[in-house]
Amino acid sequence: MTLLRARREWVFFATLWRSHPGLTAVWWALTLFRGILPAGFVVAIGALVGAVVDGAPLTAPLLLIGVVFALMQLLAPLHNQIGSMLGEHVSNRLHDRLLVAAGTPEGITHLENRAHMDEMTAARDFDLGMIGPPLHLSMSIIAGGLVTAISGLAQAAVLAAYAWWAPLLVGGAWLSTHWLLRESSQWDRNTGEVLDAQRRAEYSYRLAVDSPAAKEIRLFGLASWVTDRFAADRRALVELRWHATRLRQKPMRWAVAVLTTSGGLLFWSLGRDAATGAVDLGQVSTFAYAAVGASALAFGGLNWALSLASDGVASVLRVEATMASSGAARSVVSGRTTAEGMPAAEIRFRDVTFTYPSMSRPVLDGLDLTVPAGSSLAVVGGNGAGKSTLVKLLCRLYDPVSGRIEVDGTDLRELDLESWRRRTSAIFQDFIRYELSLKDNVAPLDATDEEVRQALDTAGAADLRDLDRILSPGYENGTDLSGGQWQRVALARVLHAVNRGAGVVVLDEPTAQLDVRGEAEVFDRVLEATRGCTTVLISHRFSTVRRADRICVIDQGRVVELGSHDELMALGGTYKRLFELQATRFNEERNGADRAS
Repeated sequence: MTLLRARREWVFFATLWRSHPGLTAVWWALTLFRGILPAGFVVAIGALVGAVVDGAPLTAPLLLIGVVFALMQLLAPLHNQIGSMLGEHVSNRLHDRLLVAAGTPEGITHLENRAHMDEMTAARDFDLGMIGPPLHLSMSIIAGGLVTAISGLAQAAVLAAYAWWAPLLVGGAWLSTHWLLRESSQWDRNTGEVLDAQRRAEYSYRLAVDSPAAKEIRLFGLASWVTDRFAADRRALVELRWHATRLRQKPMRWAVAVLTTSGGLLFWSLGRDAATGAVDLGQVSTFAYAAVGASALAFGGLNWALSLASDGVASVLRVEATMASSGAARSVVSGRTTAEGMPAAEIRFRDVTFTYPSMSRPVLDGLDLTVPAGSSLAVVGGNGAGKSTLVKLLCRLYDPVSGRIEVDGTDLRELDLESWRRRTSAIFQDFIRYELSLKDNVAPLDATDEEVRQALDTAGAADLRDLDRILSPGYENGTDLSGGQWQRVALARVLHAVNRGAGVVVLDEPTAQLDVRGEAEVFDRVLEATRGCTTVLISHRFSTVRRADRICVIDQGRVVELGSHDELMALGGTYKRLFELQATRFNEERNGADRAS
């Protein structure tokens, strides 16, 4: 029983029952009843033939045939509708569970781990039609397979009225054929190779149909290139499946031999008995039709749609289990100490080392850094130096591999996570552009219109006044914003959090999409609005960086220089070299523009 419960098919049907017992019960009842009806039709046909031969009244057999035929026609669309409703209900429930599972871990390690990503891909795509039909369509195919199998069994059972060995002979032959057909259609869709092909196919599809890539695809004439890539990636999926199944098709010649032998024996015996008068013509008709109808055993049962649907459901359940019990779920665990009013003295990175799960080299390597409370710190350094990683650790999206981050002397891991994140506000360089209203983009969790407008004004976006306008052209009366406007909206989101009590502000390239004049204006506004907050700024523009109270230069995961702008320029080290290099380029560009004018 334990082995049976572990089978993916059992898990799938148990999931149906748990999702909606009422619909599931009706679906199973219709499956069973529809499966029995063809056997009743065969018996009714035999009765009609017998009545014709014997000269008996035809009313009863004709009425029986009419009723059975009508039920067969009427119940099929009803069954499909019930299955579609059940599939949609199960799909919605599984997607809800998947969203909860993916959002359960407090960090983001699980979203960047390859093994977890493979599981998430299989779980996320189970109902998108990338590998098989969506669940609301699969239910009709699954029901059809089960109805066909029950029909075959019922008609094989009719043969028991002829001879005890007849259902065993015919049913056994068709069951062996069913096994061969089933084996030749199975494939493992959860291998890394299959998931990679699936991921590439989905990405190619998104490139073709989503708007973010549309400009470049058309500008560079890449439409055919994207289409060809999608076709190639989909073809790779088909070839993987074909390679997995074609090697199992050789035993089919044995199935033909078995069917020929079993069918020949039955019809020889039936013909012999008909010739001797052991069975009448009506019985011969019934048993012959039943023998042919038993072939449904070969083509019904637990079909390919059930296999794919079961894999999808199993993937969702595995993700749920993984997120609940794995190291990913435990990678960021909330402490119990409240963070209210912190930091009052300082934030300190003490010998912090961090390595991403997919990398062998540490991004931060024994980093030491102190940020006095209420001050602003700019972090500069080359690409890959560890700047963004530093602020992710500060936001507790990850925890250090070794070392600790202390807030007023308390390890950050000991603070209540929700409490700390209420104290923290951030704009990341890849900030989210929600396809929601302007108000929801600034304050997703609730705010008054006045609070939202105040945040927009401070961020330099006073011209954006329609708070209910959807920020996406894909909606009726929706609109899109320029890159600079979006950046100001994201800054308004941070400033609203500050107005609501955030005391630590993280700005990761907060003005990258603004021109120099707009950058200076906005950053001055932000510094004024966050006065008294502990602010950590990452920027490649030194005109912004120099406004911070202190500047630290990170190289190879460590702080190599720390001080004010004037102090670091006097030091004559890395910061001065980078500052002068950028200043020289800026002057050259400005002089070139002056000469051009």
